[in-house]
Amino acid sequence: MVQLLAALVPPISTSCRLDTIQQEMERLPEGARRLAIQLRLEIDPEWLWAVLTDYANLSRFIPNLANSQQLWRRGNRVGLEQVGCQQFCGLRFSARVELELEEDHPAGELRFRMVRGDFRRFEGVWRISTTEAATLLLYELTVQGRPGMPIGLIEQRLREDLANNLRGVQMEAQRRAGLI
Repeated sequence: MVQLLAALVPPISTSCRLDTIQQEMERLPEGARRLAIQLRLEIDPEWLWAVLTDYANLSRFIPNLANSQQLWRRGNRVGLEQVGCQQFCGLRFSARVELELEEDHPAGELRFRMVRGDFRRFEGVWRISTTEAATLLLYELTVQGRPGMPIGLIEQRLREDLANNLRGVQMEAQRRAGLI
């Protein structure tokens, strides 16, 4: 899926403050979904890394993330608790996850998996890479709801929210870099 995204992302328009985004979704057995979204932009990758690893402040700039709290750190492993909230069909929906993250700064990867939470499965990776022309920010998520969770509705919300989340990271990185 990552290779497909890399091939599908069109060239950057330098006049655009919000650069090119590409999204893919794959249906897996037992109601699981794998979503990948990639943003192509012009910014130093270190700004993106600084934003993604600012765990205590993620809820300030990532839409629908109500709370993000670092629980512990052991070298390059970090424990986080996050709560997401959304208005959905007139109802307020929230989900809590306790994540274990593994930071691999040299590779530009931040891998995560749910230890406890409101899903059966919630795992993925943030990946920052560069080409000659741009910096690529990829977010890949595999999610599986609990029995009774309407996966079709969750899937639709995730499609919309993931793009907004990447835009939030982009805007914060640009703000910190003094670009906006």
